Amino acid sequence: MGDAHKETARTTEMNDIRIVVVRGNAAGFAQEIVAGPHRIAADGPASTGGTDTGPTPYDFLLAAIGACTSITVGMYARRKGWPLEEVTVNLRHSKIHSTDCAECETRQGMLDRIERDIHFAGSWTNEQRSKLLEIANKCPVHRTLTSKIDIKTRAF
Repeated sequence: MGDAHKETARTTEMNDIRIVVVRGNAAGFAQEIVAGPHRIAADGPASTGGTDTGPTPYDFLLAAIGACTSITVGMYARRKGWPLEEVTVNLRHSKIHSTDCAECETRQGMLDRIERDIHFAGSWTNEQRSKLLEIANKCPVHRTLTSKIDIKTRAF
């Protein structure tokens, strides 16, 4: 990846905000992601012109909500002393016509849909399973994705 803007990922001490740096050669889709001490590749699939050297940006989006869901549910179950053995989250992203979405407010154009299937391994009452599902919908990434998001962009 290029040497321009050699900013490295770091965490600011004042408010524990992690800065993630993404760097790529403009000739292709491959990207290097630096998040703290972690280096991760991102790319597009070969079918769209990428070289498939890493997950796609949408794969990372799904991974973010899946990981957050599993972490949040696990924390809640531990706090309650519930016998949660494992959480598996399967996710899919698609574009749908807004007219095909009965529960959506938007009525024109295409919408992004994320489908999330959660499997809780362990013995549960119906009440506990319902509570875990409720908690899953409160994970911070889920809340971010379902709220108004303000993205400020600058160019240098």
